Amino acid sequence: MRSLSSSSSPNNHKLYFSKSELSKILNCYSIGVSNGKWKDYALNFNTNEAIFSIYKHTLASPECILKKYKEKKKKRTLYQLSINNKKNSKYEDIDQLIASIKRTQLSIVVY
Repeated sequence: MRSLSSSSSPNNHKLYFSKSELSKILNCYSIGVSNGKWKDYALNFNTNEAIFSIYKHTLASPECILKKYKEKKKKRTLYQLSINNKKNSKYEDIDQLIASIKRTQLSIVVY
């Protein structure tokens, strides 16, 4: 019988969002929910990336994808933002990514 603990396979470490990163992401997500823009989210974790997907409707494709990934050559962690599969921006800091999302959430109302 095989053990399912993470210590059995040293090269099987997954990349996760830290508690502070997840808190910042969920804070931003809650603003979108309170504005009626977003309804659901999903988390995915792989060996080289952690993904937070935001949905406008439960059965729709993600409107916003926040990805944390490790760059293999330089051994650093980067963040990537995709909005409606159009914008593909890379950031070195989670705060820059969150600021970019908040800018897109602001709507200009013309009277």
